[in-house]
Amino acid sequence: MVVQDSTDAGDARVGVQLEPFLHQVGGHLSVMKYDEHTVCKPLVSREQRFYESLPLAMKRFTPQYKGTITVHLRKDSRGHLSLVANPLKENRGPFKVSTESAAVAIWQTLQQTTSGSGGAHTLAQWQHTQLAHSFKESSATSLLRSEFHLNAHVSSLVEDANGNQAERRSFNPWGLQCHLAHLTRLCTEYPENQLHRFLLLENVVSQYKYPCILDLKMGTRQHGDDVSEEKKARHMRKCAQSTSACLGVRICGMQVYQIDKKHFLCKDKYYGRKLSVEGFRQALHQFLHDGTRLRTELLEPIQRQLRALLLVIRNQSSYRFYSSSLLIIYDGQELPERTSEGLHPPEALQPDHGSSSGSLSKVDIRMIDFAHTTYKGSWNEHTTYDGPDPGYIFGLENLIQILQDIQEGE
Repeated sequence: MVVQDSTDAGDARVGVQLEPFLHQVGGHLSVMKYDEHTVCKPLVSREQRFYESLPLAMKRFTPQYKGTITVHLRKDSRGHLSLVANPLKENRGPFKVSTESAAVAIWQTLQQTTSGSGGAHTLAQWQHTQLAHSFKESSATSLLRSEFHLNAHVSSLVEDANGNQAERRSFNPWGLQCHLAHLTRLCTEYPENQLHRFLLLENVVSQYKYPCILDLKMGTRQHGDDVSEEKKARHMRKCAQSTSACLGVRICGMQVYQIDKKHFLCKDKYYGRKLSVEGFRQALHQFLHDGTRLRTELLEPIQRQLRALLLVIRNQSSYRFYSSSLLIIYDGQELPERTSEGLHPPEALQPDHGSSSGSLSKVDIRMIDFAHTTYKGSWNEHTTYDGPDPGYIFGLENLIQILQDIQEGE
């Protein structure tokens, strides 16, 4: 949505009003929709440097990096709040962000707020009453409208950490929860005219009608080299008490389209933390089940891409992808087996990360969230590791094996 920014009457600027990204299933920072094919998120300098120095072999497994933009909080004449971005892309040169920057502060605050909550946080605990009222009246309506425009007559069924049906919504609530927390932080801690830096990234689900998304936290270690001892201990406990320790992977969020009920089944990170190894296997099975049958035709393409990623990771010496996630994506709408011209050729069903034609990909695998990624030569690094990331490789190997077991009916 393009708006006229009249914060300063003498400086009429055109901006892009950011919307919550409706298909955010995990993470702490709010991911916002910039346009149909682009999302943005608060800039963390370490993550920006990763994208700018990304090895060529990894590019097919990461979102396309599109540069940075400046964003500010805007209040209209009725007091309604929104985030507005300058549509002009800025240069991609090095950008130093201090530890006091807005992006880093938001990142740290959200992580501290969500730690140890055990899934008990509700939207009311994320926001101040005045902000909630303002946001509810202004943005929620447009949020619902944009969601229905994208995906008419589709709702979501949210299950809590115990598998109980908690609520039914017309969208996945996780992204809105992150957005409200983000607005709260910006509103209470920074002046309205404060400029914030955001990363522009490819919207990797823009080509899907009903994007089924599995967010997996990869590796046996989740804390970065730059965290406090308190945060390090907290992350180590989470890993030890979840499948991160024994499998090198745990579920951080999920939405899967149920074709029989015409809604998305949604699960969050609290659900994923409580899973046993068998529970993790069952969750993967559920992610590939559309409510009527197991999408067995997806198992081979997913495994093939995971094996390709495994080969790439094994060749990346010194990289440690601490706290990063891996997305597995497919369309909940099954592809027709025949067209007027006959059968779809097999190659037409395979993903083409380099294509901008918008053709429907059958399966997509993408690495995201690199705020704690480290590698030899990264700026101001004190720790340099040798060889590839063993925790990430361990997680990929186990993930591939479990999918193979599902495929073989075990």
